[in-house]
Amino acid sequence: MNFYILTLFPEMVMQGLHTSILGRASEAGVLHIETVNIRDYSENKHHNVDDYPYGGGAGMLMQAQPVYNAWKSVAERIGRKPRCIYMTPQGKTFAQQDAKELALEEDLILLCGHYEGIDERVLEEIVTDYMSIGDYVLTGGELPAMVMVDAISRMIPGVLGNGDSKAAESFEGGLLEHPQYSRPEEWKGKTVPGVLLSGHHKNIELWRRQQSILRTWERRPDLLEQANLTSSEQEWLQKQKQQRQDS
Repeated sequence: MNFYILTLFPEMVMQGLHTSILGRASEAGVLHIETVNIRDYSENKHHNVDDYPYGGGAGMLMQAQPVYNAWKSVAERIGRKPRCIYMTPQGKTFAQQDAKELALEEDLILLCGHYEGIDERVLEEIVTDYMSIGDYVLTGGELPAMVMVDAISRMIPGVLGNGDSKAAESFEGGLLEHPQYSRPEEWKGKTVPGVLLSGHHKNIELWRRQQSILRTWERRPDLLEQANLTSSEQEWLQKQKQQRQDS
C-alpha cells in the first residue's frame, strides 16, 4: 500500500513512521510511505505557502495553489485521483472500522493542515474524506496522519509478524482486549491467573473472552451496544454486575 503525506514538516513525519514495525514493513516493500513537502510547490521565490484570510481574523491560512500543486504531483504520478483525507477536528472521528476500510485502498493521500487551516477552495477540489482523531485541536495534521497510517498499516497483510495479532486486539468484535501477562509468575505479590498456566486452551479462550467482556463493561460500556454477545455471555455479565453491586 502507498501512503502519500502532504505536509510542511516531512522530517517530523518520516522520523515517526520509519521505525519499528512500520519501518520493517517499508524495508520489505509491504508499505510505501512518502512525504510531499508542500513548500516545494509554492509559486513564489520565498516558498511561502500562507497568507492572511479574507474577512480578517487571527492567524494565517494555507493557500490553495501550493496544496493543489503538491496533490497534483502525486495524482499525475500514479495516473489517477486517489482518495484524499484531510486531517481536521471537523471531520468524522477515525475508528478501527475506518482503518479496515482504508486498508483496502491501493493509494492514500493524507493532507496535513497548519496555521488556521487551508483555503476552502482547494479542499473542495481534492479532498474525499474529512477525518479527526478526537475532539481536540492540535497544531497541525502531522500527528493525526501518523496515527492513521499506523492504524491502517496494521490491517495490511504482511505488516504484523503474527497473523493472529489483529484478531485479539481491542475493538475487534466490539470488545476491548483481555489482560495479558508474562514472566515472572509472581511480581510484587501479584500472580498470573491460574487458568493461563493450566495449558487448557479451551478454558484459556473462555477466560480471555469473559475478561474482554468485563473490561469493556468497566472501561468502555458504550462499545457493548455493538458487541455480539451470546445469551449465555449476557447472563454471565449480569451476574458480574450483580456481584459488584453486592460487594
